[in-house]
Amino acid sequence: MAVDVLLGLQWGDEGKGKIVDVLTKEYDIIARFQGGPNAGHTLEFEGKKHVLHTIPSGVFHHDVMNVVGNGVVIDPVIFKGELDKLIAQEPDVLKRLKISRKAHLILPTHRLLDAASESAKGKKKIGSTLKGIGPTYMDKTGRNGLRVGDIQLDNFQELYDQLVTKHKQLLSGYAGFEYNLDELEPTWFAAIEYLRSLDIIDSEPYFHTNLAAGNTILAEGAQGTLLDIDFGSYPFVTSSNTTCAGACTGMGIAPNTIKNVYGIFKAYCTRVGSGPFPTELFDITGETIQANGREFGATTGRPRRCGWLDLPALKYAININGVTELMMMKADVLSGIGNLKICTAYKYNGEVIDHLPYKLQDDLIEPIFTEVPGWDEDLMQMTSEDEFPQTFKSYIAFIEKEVGVPITLVSVGPDRAQTILRK
Repeated sequence: MAVDVLLGLQWGDEGKGKIVDVLTKEYDIIARFQGGPNAGHTLEFEGKKHVLHTIPSGVFHHDVMNVVGNGVVIDPVIFKGELDKLIAQEPDVLKRLKISRKAHLILPTHRLLDAASESAKGKKKIGSTLKGIGPTYMDKTGRNGLRVGDIQLDNFQELYDQLVTKHKQLLSGYAGFEYNLDELEPTWFAAIEYLRSLDIIDSEPYFHTNLAAGNTILAEGAQGTLLDIDFGSYPFVTSSNTTCAGACTGMGIAPNTIKNVYGIFKAYCTRVGSGPFPTELFDITGETIQANGREFGATTGRPRRCGWLDLPALKYAININGVTELMMMKADVLSGIGNLKICTAYKYNGEVIDHLPYKLQDDLIEPIFTEVPGWDEDLMQMTSEDEFPQTFKSYIAFIEKEVGVPITLVSVGPDRAQTILRK
């Protein structure tokens, strides 16, 4: 069998958690392949809201296995807290959760380094969530990191002490930065002890065995394509590969095992934190979209910047990932806005281009918009695409024609039931 991949095509927060939850019933295994507790995947069903940070979004389905892949970085304290909340609602959740031995651990000193580094940047902050993600991936690529499998070794304490000594030396270079590691370590080591009790596996052979047995796997990405370390709006990016290629390195699967690539995007654009955003709105329309869409970070609570849909950026993300199907989120938020704008090209350095340029600097790039009619109807009450107003159907058709990929699913509300599959 093949692996299907689901990922975000914008700057994250596209609604991936909801769609994974909706699609989970079609799969035997859901696997997270990158990112860490900086992710916030929100699911709503039966009148309840759930936010997951590290655990795959298929965890509420009783007959599906969920795997935290080797490309993920894990903060044991946050992970335990997340599981404690889940177990209170789903007592048998641990039976359907496995963790890769090769996933890297976030240490308390990683979080301290993250805070010290971001503080030192002053006005040039990149908008880090301060979860220690960046420093952990730096240790991973620097071949210094600690992995989940290391907690099962007799010399784990020695490995920990060696890495913390290195971190303390780095922290000494940040003048005026104060911290108390003694306050952080007891909780962290208690969480490590808890982690030892969970189902820790060699994940690559697990995936290979299941594929050979004909089982179906959905790879769940975090953040979004435009935050990819290689292909995002660098340096305002995350520290991992958020693209389809990241599923291969974050799970240990071959490229030719990937079949369908589901690209999630909002009917408009949002971004949390710093970084370029060509179609950003600074007026009442942007404020209305932010309020109607409840655009506040699931992990940080920070307000999301809002803007019009950016097709050059969307096409760029589609091409990088080999997207086979598009899924549009939050179309209901645009109801009653009036006429809508869609960015179809940029004026870059005085030249009109239809692709994402090397550097998205505000003083170099100007979006070129096409204005289209909006709709006033409440999409949240609709259960079939036959009920869509003609103006909304035209909006969908315009996007499909421009990007050349079909929109097969439309979300018209936060609940899993408010999801419409198109013919």
